[in-house]
Amino acid sequence: MERETSCCFTGHRRIPEQEGLWLRRRLREEILALAQKGVTTFLAGGAMGFDTMAAQEVLRVRAMGLPTLQLVLALPYVGQESQWHQRDAAVFRTLLRQADQVVYMGQEYRRGCMFQRNRFLVDHSAYCVCYLVQDRGGTAYTARYAKEQGLAVRNLAQPEWSEQKDQTSL
Repeated sequence: MERETSCCFTGHRRIPEQEGLWLRRRLREEILALAQKGVTTFLAGGAMGFDTMAAQEVLRVRAMGLPTLQLVLALPYVGQESQWHQRDAAVFRTLLRQADQVVYMGQEYRRGCMFQRNRFLVDHSAYCVCYLVQDRGGTAYTARYAKEQGLAVRNLAQPEWSEQKDQTSL
């Protein structure tokens, strides 16, 4: 995977139900816009919520006629879904089967594995699409790290968004 043609996703695990449909639409629009710029690889962290939604939208856009798009799942450890509700785990396993590549940070949970996964996402991307509504936690850390590393960061939670790299305030 080439960094220049890659985009990572980061976002909260809990998305208010009333925001789900418009967020999916915005994700789809963003994926299509990035594909027009030459982005072919999309990296998702495999968590519930925004990560799952983003991965599903990449697969949906690919099925709509962009077969060159690739989905890479960067996961903190093998079996992360083992403690999830059955329905969420089933959705996750479907994504695992449909992903073009799966990269694990480790074989089992260990302190710092989520942090390592988040840095991997950013370190292998030129773009970052996020859903960030609070300035603390893993999503906020990852979005800040992405900006520090010079990625073009797009926060879909902001009411106004623009193509310009300098309007990416978090």
